[in-house]
Amino acid sequence: MQSFRAFFPRISAAFMVERDRWPLWFPVLLGLGIGLYFSLPFEPPLWFGWLFGGILGFWALRLHNRPIVAAGVLALALVLLGLGVAGLRTWWVAAPVINAESGALSLSAQVERIEVLDHGQRVSLIHLHSARLSPDATPKSVRIKLMGEQPPFLPGDWIELRANLMPPPAPAMPGAFDFQRQSYFRGLGGVGFAFGKIKVIGAAPNAGLDSLSFGFQRLRTAITQRVRDGFGVAQSGDRGAIAMALMTGERSEISEPVLNDMRASGLAHLLAISGLHVGLIAGIVFFALRAGLALIPWLALRYPIKKWAAALAILAAFAYALLAGATVPTQRAFLMVAIVLLAVVFDRRAVSMRLVAWAAMAILVLSPESLLGASFQMSFSAVVALVGVYEVLSRRGVLQHSAETKWGQVGRYMMGVALTTAVAGAATGFFAAYHFNRVADFGLAANLIAVPVTALWIMPWAVVAYALMPLGLESLALTPMGWGIDVLMRTAHTVAGWPGAVSDVAAFPTWGLVLIALGGLWLALWQGRWRLGGIPVFAIGLLSLFAESMPDVIIHADAKLAAVRTPQGHYAFSSLKTAKFERDVWLRRAGLAGDMGRWTEFAKESENEQGPSGGVPKAAALRCDALGCLYQAKGQRIAFTRVPEALQEDCWAADVVVVNMPEATCPAVNLLITSTDLKRLGTHAVWLSTGSRDPTGAKGIRVKTVNGERGDRPWVLKPKR
Repeated sequence: MQSFRAFFPRISAAFMVERDRWPLWFPVLLGLGIGLYFSLPFEPPLWFGWLFGGILGFWALRLHNRPIVAAGVLALALVLLGLGVAGLRTWWVAAPVINAESGALSLSAQVERIEVLDHGQRVSLIHLHSARLSPDATPKSVRIKLMGEQPPFLPGDWIELRANLMPPPAPAMPGAFDFQRQSYFRGLGGVGFAFGKIKVIGAAPNAGLDSLSFGFQRLRTAITQRVRDGFGVAQSGDRGAIAMALMTGERSEISEPVLNDMRASGLAHLLAISGLHVGLIAGIVFFALRAGLALIPWLALRYPIKKWAAALAILAAFAYALLAGATVPTQRAFLMVAIVLLAVVFDRRAVSMRLVAWAAMAILVLSPESLLGASFQMSFSAVVALVGVYEVLSRRGVLQHSAETKWGQVGRYMMGVALTTAVAGAATGFFAAYHFNRVADFGLAANLIAVPVTALWIMPWAVVAYALMPLGLESLALTPMGWGIDVLMRTAHTVAGWPGAVSDVAAFPTWGLVLIALGGLWLALWQGRWRLGGIPVFAIGLLSLFAESMPDVIIHADAKLAAVRTPQGHYAFSSLKTAKFERDVWLRRAGLAGDMGRWTEFAKESENEQGPSGGVPKAAALRCDALGCLYQAKGQRIAFTRVPEALQEDCWAADVVVVNMPEATCPAVNLLITSTDLKRLGTHAVWLSTGSRDPTGAKGIRVKTVNGERGDRPWVLKPKR
């Protein structure tokens, strides 16, 4: 007991020693409040977080004589303010959303963005007008796929078209990526496709802020076309497509085999404009300008050319972010790079954990929904881990070195790349496993080649290509840039072909990822020995990798697709011709990417094992006839009823009945799932066991639904009955 009582004073003393590190936890606490907001099954009052967070914040200021108590109160205030910030953002971006398929609809709209696809184009449209949509029901923006040959048009032009609009799709299964939530915060109120050719009815504005915005979009389109022409994409294929991805963020023309190689080798991050690319552009411009100005002694001796170079590098990074489409990840990358360069301008330490914290704080306040995205989580986890390791190595003097030979410098650089890749890969690996259900096992080996090639060869030639474009000489830079891209693609293809290059990881619960993140942050943000307390938190989070089991049965929201588990732990599908995207998501989240079977084959195997007389199966089994199918596993029976005539018999024979009818009565069954339930609640996932009890009262049956998991939130669409 005495040692237990002495524990708290020691913790308090350690806490006070690291008082200067307290602000590093501000974005973490704000993020906890934002995460709490998005995890709620209901919409909290908008005033709640702001009112009580403000009260607690004011109270914390009054407790300046009791710093530890004040810190605790302030921590709670920040959590509540995070709740308020997320609620305010949700209210601010609210816009109409298409709630049901529209059918053929005549539209006039302004083109915001153009994407080139393998078979056509995809355009983002704003300022929509339609006689069939009232102003209150007209989305802020929609995304339309155009097929076939179309007349020439550019961002900012006004067009007329006939299109079929649909709501943004719901998650493919409970816990999967929520495209409706992402669309809500992006102002995307519908998706669809156009019928036939569009008609251009007006040009882009040539005055005002809109003209400036569309001017950058047109410039981006023009540069994309210049790169396409410079490489001759039809002849060079993926070499030019990757160049376009690196220079303008246009990735739609990269072939699927190359994308798969990049993902399997851990190099996919090089194709997405992120902190690496924005940092490289800024760094290349900074060092080139500084070196050029240093060649002019009169300037170098009289003026702060380092600060000039940093300021111009910020402008270059800003221009590059705009050319890359100014997506949320690109904006975040620019903000972090700009903060680092501003530190150079104001003679502050360029890389520090405090700058990272302020960058995260700014992003969470301006775009709290980004907390849920893989881009935010992976980029900040990598940066925090790298800065944390850098701080430890600096304190121990590892980074100090005497003069070296050129080969020694090259060796140190390669060791630095290896360490950076290993640290960043370890920090982001868990987030990649959570969001993408796969881990590139040989990413370190691939990045040891690809990152130096990208940093020292490909991106410098990209900067030269930008500079030569006004003269029409960009091909002089694109050609050597293509040589580096060839090395990149060969590296990806080679590493992706190694046995065991990719490990599939089954979905694990969100609370596990939260504990992994908090444990890692505790290790990185504190400096004393008590930071080791993050290790057990991290370890508990790792145990969540084994906490989630695969559903035994999954039923798609449109009742046209279902999957059941086989005795081997795989999935057999009722159809391999419909809902391909959803099938892929189900398999990926089960850690079974690409491993699927046919429903009929599983039924034949079950019949062969049971024999013609049937009987009780020892493992999962499936029997089908003209009236429907009966799945048996873990002492439970699930009937998939095809015709109304079989409903009464299935109700008595099964524990769960799935029927593609809007209304049905089945008093003897534990659980009845109708087409109305599927439409209202979305895709159902069913777990079977011998002893558990679902809240509905169904013994041995646990059910999760897409909308049941998401709750009643503004981005959750309510299907029309």
